[in-house]
Amino acid sequence: VRLELFDGFRLVTTPQDQPLASCEVERWYVGPGVQRVPIREGRVRGALFLPPGAGPFPGVIDLFGGAGGLIEFRAGLLASRGFAVLALAFFAYDDLPRALAQLDLQYFEEAAELLLRHPKVRGPGLGVIGVSKGAEVALAMATFLPQVVATVWINGTSSLHGNPLLYKDLRMPPIPYFIERILITDGGALDNSAVFADPRDPAYAPSAIPTEKIRGKVLFVVGEADRSFNSKLFARLAMARMSPENCRLLSYPGAGHLIEPPGSPLCSASSIRGSPRPILWGGEPQAHAKAQEHSWQEIVQFLEVQLGGAATMKL
Repeated sequence: VRLELFDGFRLVTTPQDQPLASCEVERWYVGPGVQRVPIREGRVRGALFLPPGAGPFPGVIDLFGGAGGLIEFRAGLLASRGFAVLALAFFAYDDLPRALAQLDLQYFEEAAELLLRHPKVRGPGLGVIGVSKGAEVALAMATFLPQVVATVWINGTSSLHGNPLLYKDLRMPPIPYFIERILITDGGALDNSAVFADPRDPAYAPSAIPTEKIRGKVLFVVGEADRSFNSKLFARLAMARMSPENCRLLSYPGAGHLIEPPGSPLCSASSIRGSPRPILWGGEPQAHAKAQEHSWQEIVQFLEVQLGGAATMKL
């Protein structure tokens, strides 16, 4: 990021407008010695971030949402705090399907087994962190995969939406998206908040993830100004089916959908793959920044407690 100081307000600068002072700031997402290993084994595609040293380190799978592809910055930051982190792609990357048609939970099980087989990863359990669609996947992994003992769910759902879930002989149907309910804001972004049907409708009961089966711990992180969907409702529905000692809710007034590590700017709307217009995510700058600062510390501590201590390098 280049910062420039001028002697007055400049909406547009010209070559004649020279700054009084300037500097460049770099933010590093990996600490010294962190290793990135591309993963292309079996069906699994992603990148494994390993802290320096012999290990073994607690293992974490990192998932993002509807943007698809491979997103790595959070995995690098967690690896800098002493975790072995697999940034996992599940569509629109390499030779994976270009669009997400279904959630094949055996793909995610294969990724979990791959991570736990690594000589620098300490088992027998691992953690999963996911946001948006990735949080939906993470909750399903916590429900059906015994390897998952700690889950961080960030502004996700507690029911399947848009895509069925397949796992061995199980097939769970999704709640359909009601695309005709999309609104366009004055700024030209798509407001998807009305696209989601009420998950409490008895007709959609077969789509609810049976979180009462979860035996590990789940940390729910909610932005109350999330304009993508009512994430607080989904968190409460998931928690209502769980043992109280297995779950905890962090709910932040004024925070939007994309709660990321501290230092990340508020992204209240952005373009994503497959969308004709930017998507509205919501959030108020100051409240969102505070939520990111607080939740990141809580997430790291939660993973350390549930997976065992990690050698930390502050970043």
